[in-house]
Amino acid sequence: MICKAVILAAGLGTRMKSSKPKVLHSLGGRPMLTWSIQACRDAIYDDPIVVLGPEPELIKDEVGEAFTVVIQAERLGTGHALMQARKTLEGQTDLILVTHADMPLIQTETLRRLVECQEINDGPLTLLSAISKESRGFGRVMRDEQGSILGIVEEAHANEHQLGIKELNVGAYCIQADWVWENLEQLPISPKGEYYLTDLVGLAAIGGMGVKSVEVGTLDESIGINTRVHLAEAEMALQRRILDRWMEAGVTVRDPATTYVAADVQIGQDTILLPNTHLEGDAKIGTECLIGPNTIIRSSSLGNKCTILASVIEHATLENEVEVGPNAHLRRGAHLEDRVHVGNFGEIKNSRLGRGVKMGHFSYIGDATIGEDVNIGAGTITCNFDGEQKNPTEIGDGAFIGSDTMLVAPVKIGKGARTGAGSVVTKDVPDDAVAVGVPARVVRKSKNAG
Repeated sequence: MICKAVILAAGLGTRMKSSKPKVLHSLGGRPMLTWSIQACRDAIYDDPIVVLGPEPELIKDEVGEAFTVVIQAERLGTGHALMQARKTLEGQTDLILVTHADMPLIQTETLRRLVECQEINDGPLTLLSAISKESRGFGRVMRDEQGSILGIVEEAHANEHQLGIKELNVGAYCIQADWVWENLEQLPISPKGEYYLTDLVGLAAIGGMGVKSVEVGTLDESIGINTRVHLAEAEMALQRRILDRWMEAGVTVRDPATTYVAADVQIGQDTILLPNTHLEGDAKIGTECLIGPNTIIRSSSLGNKCTILASVIEHATLENEVEVGPNAHLRRGAHLEDRVHVGNFGEIKNSRLGRGVKMGHFSYIGDATIGEDVNIGAGTITCNFDGEQKNPTEIGDGAFIGSDTMLVAPVKIGKGARTGAGSVVTKDVPDDAVAVGVPARVVRKSKNAG
């Protein structure tokens, strides 16, 4: 059977108290909506249709996923939202998988089981349910003495007996396409003036047709997001999934409760994540690294056997066996080749450090190209900004930069050259020369010359 997916995402999300659409709030480092899109796509092997409100451009631009948009110009309930997809779907599919964007933790396998159940169901509809003592505001699944589904009663309208029912309607359905188009128009209007998909369950039951159910694989799939409290709860559940997956793949997570790993992060085997480590964006971490504690790595690439202690690394590249920290800051464009060492409170921006460079503490390197085996003394500063533009600094292989050296860019330090402690270098220093003073002047060739 052909199955198409529809994701309902037109809600205002007023309880989030935000100027941002609810479905764009971040979950696992991605907009919330992307989780439903991915789960639906993987379940039916096709891009979904997403029902959005009357101003869809912001969502389409930020999500950046492949999906078809239909607009719900008036927000008149979930039944009305699905009706907006009729022109796009009628005659194109046998089954329609319906889910909500604010239920982002429903997994691919669960949706696949929902579709498979409906494929063998003689009746028109299969719903997703959860057995839980915590109602989360969901409607209750009503059954007769034989266990057949009679309908859904919303929590706000349930009596005391019905409130005691532990089977909850999670809000995902797989429905026969021909049947749903005929019956959507029969939905009753609610006291709020809206049309609800839950009433389709009762219509199917009244007609004597079989309504089936599939239970969620894990209870965290039933976390719906209506407030920031719910968002935090969903994030905790998602982090547990992500961290469990990496631990099963050979990564040690010393304290999962304080560790954050975004969904698009990659981590190599035998890497250790210490407490309060955050891996964000699309960070890529190699094998046998030691990360943390108290470290943030954002959209950066690390090779194998790197050690990062209590530092921040953003949009940077580190090759193999690099040591950073504590309390260092690597900013956009920093590229550290093999075996570079950056000490405490060092900062690097838009610079490449060659193999074996040792950069002392309390130093700043910006817009620089540094050769191999250079020693950068504590307190060294590249004075790269002249008030109007950034200027480059070049340091040749084997150079030795004394502590508290000011390198006033643009400037070049030759191979094997040395600067004295406290020097202010405003002019190029030749290969194998020694420069000292304020301003620095070349006083002799270094001991390594000739």
